[in-house]
Amino acid sequence: MLDLSRLRERWPDREVHWRESVDSTMYEAQRLASLGCPSGTVVGADEQTAGIGRHGHHWHSEADAGLYFTAILRLPSPAPIVTLMLGVAIQEAIATVTGVRCDLRWPNDLLIGEKKVAGILAQLHEGAVLAGIGINVNHAALPVNIEDVATSLRLVTGHGCRRDDLLLSALESIDQHAALSKEDVLRLFARGSSYVNGRRVTVDGMRGVTSGLDADGFLLLEKENGGRTLILAGGVRPDPA
Repeated sequence: MLDLSRLRERWPDREVHWRESVDSTMYEAQRLASLGCPSGTVVGADEQTAGIGRHGHHWHSEADAGLYFTAILRLPSPAPIVTLMLGVAIQEAIATVTGVRCDLRWPNDLLIGEKKVAGILAQLHEGAVLAGIGINVNHAALPVNIEDVATSLRLVTGHGCRRDDLLLSALESIDQHAALSKEDVLRLFARGSSYVNGRRVTVDGMRGVTSGLDADGFLLLEKENGGRTLILAGGVRPDPA
């Protein structure tokens, strides 16, 4: 099981619920949020048997290979801004521990090259934001059905990474970034993402060039056939044309 000793030293009063295996950390986080647990409570597991990705997709959660946790946050910011904030925070945490600088693909993916190494799922539940984080850390290989679109820190760097180091860095970074203003979050996300400005993309069959974020963190797209539209949700991908 993940070594939590330094985390408990750093935050002796933080509620941390860690399991060897769960279906999804999000489900236990929902239960704890409903019971009124404090902001900053962490629910994590060494393995998820039914990890949840965005739009109900499955998140591959190999035992003892990745970092899978949900932080329960009670913040005034709306969910779209929180999602961007979490992306910036995890980007910084990964860079601090490994030296690897990930790209941010709006709204919730962290990439190395064009392959996904981490994902974020932010859900509102009874006044709390459930911030689900999945990071591919020490996977030596990934399932055939996702190996063309996903990678791990080990596959990129050629060596393993201590998951407890990454968890400690992630929580510290989330705490720091949660205190930022909305304007600072938007600025940092735009600076850390190659997808926010001037990128030719497709979004659910629509093609165009990205032209920044609006004041609420949604993506602006200059459509190929003219006009501008606001992307509220959807899978943003590079336009191969």
